[in-house]
Amino acid sequence: MLALWDTTGNEVVRKLASERRNAGGVASGLALNLVVIVDEGRVRQVEDAATIAAASHPCRLLVVSRGPVAGVDTATAVAKDRLDAEIVVGGRLGPCEAVIMRMHGRLALHSESVVMPLLAPDVPVVTWWHGCPPEHIAYDPLGVVAERRVTDIAQCPDPAAALRQRAVDYAPGDTDLSWTRLTGWRSLIAGAFDTEPAPAVSARVHASPGDPLGALLRGWIIARTQITVETADAAHGSLSGVDFTLADGGSLSLHSTGDGMALLRKSGVRDQVLPLVERRLGEVLAEELQRLDADQPYAAALAAATGSAELAERAGVRTHIWQDPAWETVPA
Repeated sequence: MLALWDTTGNEVVRKLASERRNAGGVASGLALNLVVIVDEGRVRQVEDAATIAAASHPCRLLVVSRGPVAGVDTATAVAKDRLDAEIVVGGRLGPCEAVIMRMHGRLALHSESVVMPLLAPDVPVVTWWHGCPPEHIAYDPLGVVAERRVTDIAQCPDPAAALRQRAVDYAPGDTDLSWTRLTGWRSLIAGAFDTEPAPAVSARVHASPGDPLGALLRGWIIARTQITVETADAAHGSLSGVDFTLADGGSLSLHSTGDGMALLRKSGVRDQVLPLVERRLGEVLAEELQRLDADQPYAAALAAATGSAELAERAGVRTHIWQDPAWETVPA
């Protein structure tokens, strides 16, 4: 690891090139650029997740931690513009080369000026907000330059409101880790209906109204089947199960048992216990990095969950909208 304190963007570029030469083959074969916006207290979580994801997707990891911005309030009015960086090629991050940047003062508003020269050429850019994303991704130039944009509304104070905002702001190429965490549920439900001749006529999802997983699962079922899907409060708030009523009068249900397993019940068939393991953040991220095209099933589920229309038909290119937090209002 190479630490650079109170440095410049040009110096970071030069030192990264030097470290790559010294690492030789360790730094070759990059599949993508992964740009992460994260609070300082969560940088280690990002490193751990990227280490797992890089085992399947060798990447250049560019972590941006933005400090307080000068001029927003009196507490930060004297904040100095400053860039501190750590460069890691291989080592603890495995097949990944990383630059962890801590930006202070108004430099944090122009992080793209440091990040853009560090992007590996000729490979896609994925931007991930590990924390509450901006209200509009176009406010953040690091999101505008990316082919894929990964949010995690579960990190927001009000996930239900954040889910609705993701629909308002959606553009092809957007996705959310709450959707990715549903892969196990969707796989088990789809597998159960593979051997069920009768179609579903209604369903009930057991989750709290504010649970994004429950909302997206409900949206996915509606998008796939066009049936009525109700929501019932779960005992512990988070998604716990789903019940289907079938056209032949039978029923099908899938409920988590809380120990990494799920109980599948179908009329006329013996109950089955199936794996439903809660995955680590890095494993969820690795799945999301498998595809770099627009996630149409997510768009359909998001549209159904929020009552939006034709999300997949929107333009996939955004234009940056300048937002200064010192302004009282933001331009439309």
